[in-house]
Amino acid sequence: MTAYPGPTLVTLGTSLLLFACTAYVGRCRIKFGIKAPAVSGHPQFDIAYRIQSNTLENSVAFLPVLWVFALNLSSQWATVFGAGWLAARVWYALAYARQPQARAGGFVLSMLCFAALGLGGAWGVLRGLLV
Repeated sequence: MTAYPGPTLVTLGTSLLLFACTAYVGRCRIKFGIKAPAVSGHPQFDIAYRIQSNTLENSVAFLPVLWVFALNLSSQWATVFGAGWLAARVWYALAYARQPQARAGGFVLSMLCFAALGLGGAWGVLRGLLV
């Protein structure tokens, strides 16, 4: 069994979220007749594409700080903040798909979780260097 089951599950959940966002773009592409390589056309397709892009961009920054925090400070707290980030990104995606103006809550919560992981991870690394 892994020594880091929580962050591992959060990482897998993030991969599933990315897959779901990709599938949503694909469904919208078919539904609204958006032929590749076009990345705009119907407003709902544009929204789906932005959800996918924003989630991918955030995941690229999120996953390293999740693991830096887990390895250098606390696996348990990495799981808490990571699960918070993941839940907030799901909230963001669902809100954005329904009504783009309602996406702010999920975005803000995910950024707070990201900041906690980044600052905590940095503290853990610095603490380790000073000991």
